[in-house]
Amino acid sequence: MGKLPLGLLQQFVLVARLGNLSRAAAQANLTVSALSHQMRQLEERLERRLFERGPRGVTLTVDGCSLLEAVGEHFDGIEHALLRYHQRRHDALTLSASPGIITSWLVPRLPRLVAVHPDLELSLQSSSTLVNFEREPVDVGLRFGRGNWPGVRSERLFGEWVAPVAAPELVAQMGDADPNDLSQWPLLGDPHPANRWLDWFAQYGGTPPKRYVAHFDTVDALRHAALEGLGVALGRMVTSKSLIDAGRLQVLGDHYLPVEDAYWLVYPPRSQEHRGLQVFREWLLAEAEDYCRHMPALRRDDAAVD
Repeated sequence: MGKLPLGLLQQFVLVARLGNLSRAAAQANLTVSALSHQMRQLEERLERRLFERGPRGVTLTVDGCSLLEAVGEHFDGIEHALLRYHQRRHDALTLSASPGIITSWLVPRLPRLVAVHPDLELSLQSSSTLVNFEREPVDVGLRFGRGNWPGVRSERLFGEWVAPVAAPELVAQMGDADPNDLSQWPLLGDPHPANRWLDWFAQYGGTPPKRYVAHFDTVDALRHAALEGLGVALGRMVTSKSLIDAGRLQVLGDHYLPVEDAYWLVYPPRSQEHRGLQVFREWLLAEAEDYCRHMPALRRDDAAVD
């Protein structure tokens, strides 16, 4: 068999962990066809079937699991050892955050950062999954949650409210339907594990529907469905504001429900001495404070749970 190229094993670990050739190819800067060919080449050289290929991705066979267990931790060690070399540039900063907070809140404010810190090179990675600071050369992240993630420093930026939102086309179709009586409206399932619609009806009255028009596993998919007029979504106000201001979504009724989750600046301890992070952190905390100060007033009976 001879020695296996380390590149093949490295790509195998990537595919095995992601379980999807398309995402793995994108991370490896390869075409799906090229990466698939590499995996078949590895299987041929080992004379073992490593993957079961299906319509929704790939899963490891018993031999594939054994190989991942044998080599995966070694590549993790190499990546971890090299992280310090990825971060030597103190005028460059890599940030990971969900598409919603990047496009709706961060990007509109970035011109002010560039104006005061033109030498800072900011690289944005848009992802709905939490970055693994131990494995990826990312310096800082913006996250939505309770702030209790292990292994990172967390600093609270601001809270969040949710409210029913719908496309103007759907509002027009519903005619005289009362926006404060959501039992008359088609509702889209909430992707939050606790289903915040239940909290909404408990707080403001009414009966949850026996069935929702559709369910989605991500906030971004839910927002797109609402934009297309499929139904009413329980939208986050921070990330929906730009769409509301542009007239692409409308808030139904008079209430806003505060949620316990908030937006946080997070970074691993290794990033604390990074001068780029120090500059970005100081600017971001000032922007968050200004945002909270000028946040549109909500109804007095919908006070935030801070």
